Amino acid sequence: MSEPIISLDVKREQRVPPRQALTRKWPVLHYGPTPTFDRTRWTFHVFGLVAKPWQCGYDEFINLPHKQLLADMHCVTRWSKLDNTWEGVGTRELIAKVELLPQAKFVMVHCEHGFTTNLPLDDFLGEDCLFAWRHNGQDLEPDHGYPLRLVVPRLYAWKSAKWVRGIELMEADRAGFWESWEHGGYHMRGDPWREERFR
Repeated sequence: MSEPIISLDVKREQRVPPRQALTRKWPVLHYGPTPTFDRTRWTFHVFGLVAKPWQCGYDEFINLPHKQLLADMHCVTRWSKLDNTWEGVGTRELIAKVELLPQAKFVMVHCEHGFTTNLPLDDFLGEDCLFAWRHNGQDLEPDHGYPLRLVVPRLYAWKSAKWVRGIELMEADRAGFWESWEHGGYHMRGDPWREERFR
């Protein structure tokens, strides 16, 4: 494995966004119960605006080329956890498995229990974005997203969705779970440096 990628936020002189507080612990926050994981039945799907949908099982997924990432994490509930080391498959590596159609501009991340979150394709394809199953040298705890969690360091942590099962490529942006007015009306993008907490 090559040297870890260092997220740009780690290189900032001031690493804590406005109105955030540092924590050494890792608070557990999610909606609904922690899902169970059946390795033999787990599948990952890439669909939507692609020339041909693609899917794989868990063992195939974790055997894709993977990398390490050093990044900070900022939660919309106002805590920040610095110097996280993640290991997983880069989002660019995954997208290389399909041919995107030209009109694809956004991604909807689909997770267990019907949870979703939306991202601009440019954010999703950042060099420091990956699908992780390890954190600080250990497999993720189920409460923190095992067997697969998206990591998008530049955005608030709700965009780093837990228990991911697939991605949908879209032409137009649409609200995911937390972004919907029904579940809180969180910001459609969620940049912590701009305090994009709510719409």
